[in-house]
Amino acid sequence: MDFMTVKEAAACWGISDRRVRIICAEGKIDGVTKKGRAYLIPTNALKPADGRAYRGVKISEQYAAQFAAIDAGKNELNRRRPLTQGELQRLRDEFLVDFTYNSNAIEGNTLTLKETALALEGVTIDKKPLKDHLEAVGHRDAFVFVEERVGEKSAVSEHIIKEIHSLVLLNRPEDKGIYRRMPVQIMGAFNQPPQPYLVPVKMESLVADYAKDNRHPIEKTALFHLNFEGVHPFIDGNGRTGRLLLNLMLMQAGYPPVNVKFTDRQRYYACFDSYYRDSDASPMVTMLAEYMSERLRQYFSILGTE
Repeated sequence: MDFMTVKEAAACWGISDRRVRIICAEGKIDGVTKKGRAYLIPTNALKPADGRAYRGVKISEQYAAQFAAIDAGKNELNRRRPLTQGELQRLRDEFLVDFTYNSNAIEGNTLTLKETALALEGVTIDKKPLKDHLEAVGHRDAFVFVEERVGEKSAVSEHIIKEIHSLVLLNRPEDKGIYRRMPVQIMGAFNQPPQPYLVPVKMESLVADYAKDNRHPIEKTALFHLNFEGVHPFIDGNGRTGRLLLNLMLMQAGYPPVNVKFTDRQRYYACFDSYYRDSDASPMVTMLAEYMSERLRQYFSILGTE
């Protein structure tokens, strides 16, 4: 392993030598060794997230190390920006196809990853339902809408949630953007969604609570997602809308979007069981944090670094 001195790390990270020595002494950098009075720091070490950025933020002890590593990666990525237009476009296009395929597949869409990519280019896939094509296009348009709201720094609101849902439910014009007006039951789930007359009140409270929540963005986004799906505000399209909202919240907080994989659907469903059966949100928080770590690694691989 190659190492750098405190002075070299300070120059690389844009902080003082004294600050580097402090964070080395506090054990906030993995792989640091001490030779006499000097610290030797791995050249591939990331600058730890500045604790001052967490003022007013409530961070659960069980997630502290994981969130610190993620935020160190996010800060390093920000330090290396701007990425080239080609790099940004490649990341965005690859993610959009993958995200659309996985989110729709979780809900029963039969298009493969390759077929999803073709459908988004306007190609009709033989022997596949029109519904599946419309779901791919609608999800793509909803993600574009999310990107626009992030660019405008729009606060999460019921109006935005309904607009996202309207795009997701492109194939169901009579139901899009409208809270459900009948009771529903999620087969095999421990949670019983509220009666329809309670949905507007629950959604208003959910959005207001999110705005006041001072937990770390990853934890509070995971909690919103768990509660949103528990309310199940729409007659259809709740999962896709919820995962788009999840990414809206992460991107607003400065993180890249994440992709809940179809192959992980059983683990994903188990997260809801843990929350509604055992009042334990940690499986969803941990899953979301792992996806974020994976996404950051993808960004660094584009840059040709670990």
